[in-house]
Amino acid sequence: MSAKKEEFLKIFDEHIRREGAAELRKYLLKSDFFSAPASSKYHCAREGGLCEHSVNTYYRMLKNIQNEYGDEWEKVVSHESVAICGLLHDLCKIDFYKLDYRNVKENGEWVKKPWYIREESLPFGHGEKSVYIINGFMRLKREEAMAINWHMGGFDMRARGGDGSVSEAYAIFPLAVFMHVSDLEATYIDEKRGI
Repeated sequence: MSAKKEEFLKIFDEHIRREGAAELRKYLLKSDFFSAPASSKYHCAREGGLCEHSVNTYYRMLKNIQNEYGDEWEKVVSHESVAICGLLHDLCKIDFYKLDYRNVKENGEWVKKPWYIREESLPFGHGEKSVYIINGFMRLKREEAMAINWHMGGFDMRARGGDGSVSEAYAIFPLAVFMHVSDLEATYIDEKRGI
């Protein structure tokens, strides 16, 4: 078992105790969650990248919430909520990327290189798809659902299309702000997106 997979499962087992969590854990283990990339060509675009990104996002979120609320942070946000949002926000990427090959010129020669293509079997969106999958196993609190649903912020296709709901969600649910910021930090700082 990879170190990130062990780390993910340790955090999950220590902090996510909600009814249905055991069934969700079994689902994750049977799926490609621990071998899937986090993206096709940007951050963590490699085997196991989705799990790595999820762990990175969890730690960023935990740190951000602790920095904001200090020693009393768990009176404001439960550790379970942090683990659920950080670890599970991208379940929409399960069975989403497929390994393929493309021809790339290296030193004047064409060589086959592996890369990931999108193959969507459940076109339900992004954040909203993760909420849908999680709720199939365990009930999310409203603030958790909002945080996961809107974790893409202005990158979400709904927001890019003019839907202002993301701004309203951030105004009402601070957890959604922490989720978005933590996802960005994991992607662009910890994982050096695009490099």
